[in-house]
Amino acid sequence: MIDKGAAPAASGGTARASLPTTGFGARLMRTKPVERLVAEGGQGEGGTLRRSLGMWQLTMISIGATLGTGIFVVLGSAVPDAGPAVVISFVIAGLTALFSALSYAELAGTIPVSGSSYSYTYATLGELVAWVCGWCLILEYGVSVAAVAVGWGQYLNELLDGTIGVTIPAWMANPPGVDGGIFNLPALLVVLLCMAFLLGGAKESARANTIMVCVKIAALLLFCAVAFTGIRAGNYAPFMPLGLGGVSAAGATLFFSYIGFDAASTAGEEAKDPKRDLPKAIMLSLLIVTALYVLVAAIAVGAMPWQEFKGSEAALAGIMKDVTGHGYWSVLLAAGAVIAIASVVLTVLYGQTRILFAMSRDGLVPKRLAKVSKKGVPVGNTVVVSLFCGGLAAAVPLGQLADATSIGTLFAFALVNVAVIVLRFTRPGMKRSFQVPLSGVRVPFGDTRVPLFPVFPLIGFGLCVYMMFSLDVVTWEVFLGWMFLGLVIYFAYGMRNSRLAREALAEATTGEAVTEAAPAEPAKTPAKATAKAPAKAPAKTPARTPAKGTAKAPAKNAAKGAKPAGKSPAGAATKK
Repeated sequence: MIDKGAAPAASGGTARASLPTTGFGARLMRTKPVERLVAEGGQGEGGTLRRSLGMWQLTMISIGATLGTGIFVVLGSAVPDAGPAVVISFVIAGLTALFSALSYAELAGTIPVSGSSYSYTYATLGELVAWVCGWCLILEYGVSVAAVAVGWGQYLNELLDGTIGVTIPAWMANPPGVDGGIFNLPALLVVLLCMAFLLGGAKESARANTIMVCVKIAALLLFCAVAFTGIRAGNYAPFMPLGLGGVSAAGATLFFSYIGFDAASTAGEEAKDPKRDLPKAIMLSLLIVTALYVLVAAIAVGAMPWQEFKGSEAALAGIMKDVTGHGYWSVLLAAGAVIAIASVVLTVLYGQTRILFAMSRDGLVPKRLAKVSKKGVPVGNTVVVSLFCGGLAAAVPLGQLADATSIGTLFAFALVNVAVIVLRFTRPGMKRSFQVPLSGVRVPFGDTRVPLFPVFPLIGFGLCVYMMFSLDVVTWEVFLGWMFLGLVIYFAYGMRNSRLAREALAEATTGEAVTEAAPAEPAKTPAKATAKAPAKAPAKTPARTPAKGTAKAPAKNAAKGAKPAGKSPAGAATKK
C-alpha cells in the first residue's frame, strides 16, 4: 500500500508530498512523506547538524533526561498522594512508558529525525495533529526543564549548608509562594549553565552529560546502601492509605519523569547510526531507570513515614541525615542531586531545541529557529528556549509545573501509539529496524492467516488516556487553555507559512509540481549529477569504437544487447 502523502522521490532524493489544494479539511490533513523527512535530516538554515552521537551517548542522553526528576525532586509530591504504594505508582508509570517506548523505538528506527513524535505524526496523521503534538511537546519539554530546575535550589542549599554553613535566602531559593519564596534564582542559574554547555556543541554536551549520569547513579546507589539500614516495617502500613485513586494520581504525576526516551529520539539527526542505535538506547535506558526508581522509592518510604514527605523537595537528603545522624552523608547525596538535576535540565533542554528546530524547518514556527552555526548548533533557538524555561522555573511553583508536564507528555505519547498503527496500515512494506513485539505475528482466521492487530500500541494508548483522566481539573484547564492558544497560533501563522502550504500554493498557481529546496545545500547533489553525466556519456562511446577497430565493434554491441541504448536519453525516458 502506498502512503497517501508520498510521491516518487524528486531530484536530489527528496520525496514530494501529494498536496491537496482544495478543501479546508484536506489542507489540515496533508502529510509529509517519510522519505522526505529522512532526506531533510540535519539540514537547517545556513548549516547542518553534525552526526556525532553513538549508542552509548544516546543511552546516556535518555537516562540523563529521565533519572533524577522522579526521585530527587517529585518524590516529595507523589508520596503524600499514594503513601508507601508510591512504589506501585512508579511501576504503573513505568509500564505506561514501556508500551509507549516500544512505539517510539519502532518510529525512531523508521523515521530517525529531530522532531520526535511531532515528525512521526506529521508523516501519519497530518499537519494539524502534528502541530498539536509539537505544541504539546513544547509544554512537555519547556515546563519539564522548569519543573526540575525548581528543585535544584533545594539541594544546592543542602550542599552549601553542609559544606560552608551558608544558605541562599529563602526569598530567592524557593519557588514563589513556597516558604517565603519570591524569585527562584538557582533555578534560573542552572538553566543558563546548561545553555552554555549546549552552545558548545552536541558532542561536547553529550560528554558532560555522560559524566553527570555516572555521578548520579553512584549517588542513588549510595543512598540505597545507607538508607536500607533505617528501614522500619511499620512505615509500610497502611500500604495504600488513599486507595487506588491516590496511586493513580501519583503515577500520573510521576509519569513526567519518564520522558527521557523521548529526548533520545530528538537526537535522530545527530546520531551516527540512528536506525540501529535509537531503538536500543530507548529500551535500555527505560529498563535501567525504572529499576532504579522502584528500588530507591521502596527504600525511601521504608526509612521515613510517608506523612513526612509532604512539602519536601529534598527528601532523600533528609532521610540520609535522619538515618545516619551525621550531616556528611546528606551532603554527599545533595552533591549528587545537584549534578543529577543539572543533567536532566541539560538533556531535556537539548530535546526542546531540536523539536523547535524541526518545526521551524517545516515553516510552522519562524525559520530563524532553524538557523545553525558553524559548530552545528541552533544558537538562536537554544538561547530563546533557555531564557523562556529559566524564567518559567524562577517564577512558577513546582507542583503545577509537574502536572502540566505530565498531561502534555501523556497526550504526545498517545499520539505516537496511534501513529504506529496508522503507519502499519498505510506503509506495511516499509523497512523497520525495530518492530513492536507481536504486531508482525499472523494468526489463524478461517481458512487463512491474517496479521495480528498492533495490540501493544493500543494498550499504550489506553494507559496514556487513563492516566490523563487521573489528573485534576486545574491541570486539564491549563492543558485545554494551552491547546486553544496553540490552535490560534497555528491558524494565524503556521497554516499559511508551512512549507507544504507554500508548495501547494505554488503548484496550484503554476500547474506544476513544486518542492521547496532543503534549507541547507539545496542544489549540491543535482549539480554534481548534471555535471558528470554529460561528460561521461560522450567521452566513452565515441572513444572506444575507433580505438578498438570496426571489426570488433559489432560483436561487442551484439553481446551487450540494448545496453548502450539504455544509457541514451531516449532509453532513460522509456525506462521511467
